[in-house]
Amino acid sequence: MSYSAKVISGGKIVIPAELRRELGIKDGDTLVIERDDKGAFVLKSYFQVVREAQAEFRALVGDDYSVDQFLAERKAMWGEEN
Repeated sequence: MSYSAKVISGGKIVIPAELRRELGIKDGDTLVIERDDKGAFVLKSYFQVVREAQAEFRALVGDDYSVDQFLAERKAMWGEEN
């Protein structure tokens, strides 16, 4: 589905109410605007960006990697006792 948004004074973009409701966007939410390799804009919520970063990290280190393992590695790296 396509939506139309209007740019108003100060470069503000008005996102249609129907789309905001559908995506759960609330006043004060942080949104990220990316441009893909074809020049198209992609609008994402901050939460989506965090989930994508987590998925990329998980792909690098695996599902079994934990905060405790990370902290233990850092302590070992810096010669601190556990």
